[in-house]
Amino acid sequence: MTPLPKPIQDLIDGFASLPGIGPKSASRLTFYFLTRPMEEIERFAASVGHLRQDLVTCSICRNIADQDPCVIDADPKRDKAIIMVVAEPLDVVALEKTGYKGRYFVLGGVISPVEGISPEDIHIDDLLTRLEKDRELREVILATDPSLEGEATAMYIAKEIEEAKKEGRVARLKVTRIARGLPVGSDLEYADEVTLSRALEGRKEY
Repeated sequence: MTPLPKPIQDLIDGFASLPGIGPKSASRLTFYFLTRPMEEIERFAASVGHLRQDLVTCSICRNIADQDPCVIDADPKRDKAIIMVVAEPLDVVALEKTGYKGRYFVLGGVISPVEGISPEDIHIDDLLTRLEKDRELREVILATDPSLEGEATAMYIAKEIEEAKKEGRVARLKVTRIARGLPVGSDLEYADEVTLSRALEGRKEY
């Protein structure tokens, strides 16, 4: 087989390194770009190049944003009594479709001993600090994925909050967990709106 020109092979390899894209899809995407006008290719390249430099981490919720605080935390109409704790920014995108009007906190991952991820490697300490300082909060909804890692993370956070309650630091808080409207082992980002809405409606005290 005749080897492909290096620029083509490099782009195929780049696409193939992305999650969910195999070698065939990577090849199709690469050859698709070869048929597009140069201006379109340059716009695409510029959007990728500016991705990181034009984004910030919200100092309040730890979500990815283009301003600090993010548009959700800057919105005075959001319910300041409720905070939804999620693992990743994509979970916020999914939950926003349900009509949820509270605020969020993004952990940046879940506890996973197999992958060497401990509580210290994600933003649990930042979460606990926020819960203690934000006197308007009344409910914490634990909305990590219903996987082993997601459940372990929710249990750990609930335990830490319970300890803080005993010490009188967050006595006002109620801790709830999203209901099992989501199949075990699934990811929030792939769930449909109805499933997510039912999971929110059926949450219970943790």
